[in-house]
Amino acid sequence: MRRHGLATVGRAERVRGAEATRAPLARPGPFGQHQPSSEPQEVPMRVSRSLPAVAALVVAALGVMTAAPAQAADAPPDVDLPFEKYTLPNGLEVVLHVDPSAPQIAVNVWYHVGSGDEVPGKSGFAHLFEHMMFQGSKHTGTDVHFSTLEKLGASEVNGSTTTDRTNYFETVPKNAVETALWLESDRMGYLLDSLTEESFRNQVEVVRNERRQRYDNRPYARARFAVAEALYPEGHPYRYLTIGRHEDLENASLDDVRGFFRTWYRPSDATLVVAGDFDVAAMKALVEKWFGGFPKLDKPARRDVPMPSLDKLIKVDQPDPMAQIEQLQRTWIAPANLAEGTFELAAVGDVLGAQGWGRIYKRLVVQEALCGVVYAGYEGRGLSGEFSIIARLNPGVDRAKVEAILDEEVAKVLAEPVSDAELHRVVINTESEFIWGLEDLTGRADQLQWFNHYTGDPGYAAKYLRRLRAVTPASLQAAAKAWLGKPYAQVVTVPAPAGGAAPEEQGGSTP
Repeated sequence: MRRHGLATVGRAERVRGAEATRAPLARPGPFGQHQPSSEPQEVPMRVSRSLPAVAALVVAALGVMTAAPAQAADAPPDVDLPFEKYTLPNGLEVVLHVDPSAPQIAVNVWYHVGSGDEVPGKSGFAHLFEHMMFQGSKHTGTDVHFSTLEKLGASEVNGSTTTDRTNYFETVPKNAVETALWLESDRMGYLLDSLTEESFRNQVEVVRNERRQRYDNRPYARARFAVAEALYPEGHPYRYLTIGRHEDLENASLDDVRGFFRTWYRPSDATLVVAGDFDVAAMKALVEKWFGGFPKLDKPARRDVPMPSLDKLIKVDQPDPMAQIEQLQRTWIAPANLAEGTFELAAVGDVLGAQGWGRIYKRLVVQEALCGVVYAGYEGRGLSGEFSIIARLNPGVDRAKVEAILDEEVAKVLAEPVSDAELHRVVINTESEFIWGLEDLTGRADQLQWFNHYTGDPGYAAKYLRRLRAVTPASLQAAAKAWLGKPYAQVVTVPAPAGGAAPEEQGGSTP
């Protein structure tokens, strides 16, 4: 899977699982290893090696990264993503990025609404609405979005939903870009004209079935519900996963969906990125033609949500009829995307859990053969983040032995700085994956969106690299002390008899 900025379409989508209309597009995201493979996660996308301009950047950057650690930390940034950003009178943000190296154009729309904007009793609405956006709008016809673009030779056509945003994207031959813009424009402005009770109920069942396949009937996925309930109090927007609760989805009405659209799907709450081979003046004219006529509406108001915290250790045993062996997960509250300490915490994830050389990985998998799968990593989101360690125990292993090793290795990171060699390895791997992630035009458009969403600067890549190279063993230790020295939630997935209820109906037990 490709990865994305510090976290990126990245960490949140990969660790928590972005919900997508089709098999989702994988996204770049820089630190750490993948979650255990049975976790709901994105499908890897094909990697193209056809963009010489970005390839040149990769060669230059890799040259910097082979320097000594101190030199790499002081090296100037080597990636510049040229762009022009402007705002239409109706509030729609537009970002243009020109790359003439291939005759294709990526069209990418982010609506700045996700499951984190849902209210209690309406969980799953952001993802459900993503599905509705593909059912047809006033001038396009019913359920023709994918087929129209595929006939034109489009690739990577999809949408996905996270806690913080919902995106829609397609990469098309350059002569088909106006059709792509027209399709995005029509569903931005005229979706409600085509919504019917029949199409709505159909998509409710599609989403509920998706939940059954990806969560209810998938080994270890129930742990994610238990972790969220342990970390976040009732009413917090992260307490329920993006997929939503069955009860809330079943009780949703067409009027609810219409209200969601009117609140969140407006030009002032959206950003359009166009990246690829085009003339800037001509593209601006097309954007104005298809999006400029929508009325200006104020940005929707958002809730002020306090930073969550735990005042004591929480331990939960989560029964799972799909699991064959135990899995232990520890999760700490962490800072939000790109906040102070996030680069360091992400690096801690690799130092502990990187496949083949991470400290916990070596002890639990290689040396003592207590576990078959180990993961450690930081997940960033808009309101707050999480740092998790996951260990899937081998059959017959005493859980206490694994817990003791986790205690010991986390304590070491808090007590003494990591070695220069460990940190240098993390920086090299992270920077190379980040730069290669920019090579694909679809991924590059989404990276521009990601940086714009969380920083307001689509060209944050250079600052990202400066911050990455500025991580030191001392700053890593300080971040670990600040966040991993606090109480955490531990959820142990325990094999259970078949026929268990859905996670929100079942709940775990506190030993």
